[in-house]
Amino acid sequence: MKPLLITTLSGISTLLGIIPTYLNLKYKDKIINYTLSFSAGTMITLSLFSLIIESLNILNNLFLVLIFLFLGIFISIIIDKLISLKTSNNLYKVGIVSLFALILHNIPEGIITFISTNNNMKLGLALSLGIALHNIPEGIAIAVPLYHAGSTHKKVFILTLISALSELSGGVISLIFFRNIISYDILGILYAITAGIMLQIAINEELNEALTYNNKKITLRGFILGSIIMLICIYYFKL
Repeated sequence: MKPLLITTLSGISTLLGIIPTYLNLKYKDKIINYTLSFSAGTMITLSLFSLIIESLNILNNLFLVLIFLFLGIFISIIIDKLISLKTSNNLYKVGIVSLFALILHNIPEGIITFISTNNNMKLGLALSLGIALHNIPEGIAIAVPLYHAGSTHKKVFILTLISALSELSGGVISLIFFRNIISYDILGILYAITAGIMLQIAINEELNEALTYNNKKITLRGFILGSIIMLICIYYFKL
């Protein structure tokens, strides 16, 4: 049960992303602008420097990776359109689309954490810490847009918790089915699809929305900080 517990704890760190929703509302526009651009920086960096590279390493076929990457972009556009039919609130849409993308991202992450911990406890602990660190900005990508779109702290907590627990679901899938169903090729496909979804959300949703606040300096600072933090997490995760 230890691998499952460690997988759960690494996912629960996503809830720390709720913290910015308690900051002073006097600076609401700056907070939204900064956190959206920060999240965009983390998602783009994670996609380009981790997910796509890992997918390519596993599938060893650039053409296949590109196919599933564009499939992810297409899926994200469809989800975007469907949510647009339900709400005209752009911030709410950003939060919900991010939630779907991060659930898809967290499941294979949970699988990897569980398997690594099950085979080598020290390696699993190191990986789970790296994952926990980069789960925090992922939580921000969900919590801040939803809260400032009008959702209560309770609703924001529940939706962010769902994303956090999706990491546990990956561990459970590993525990029950991994040997018989899930192959590394499937993980490679999931990485490419998730990268496509994240790139579409980060560029078309988060950055676009951040730029509507007409403060390019804050947008640039948030983006750069998010990118740097994610690069550090990716480096640590590789270790």
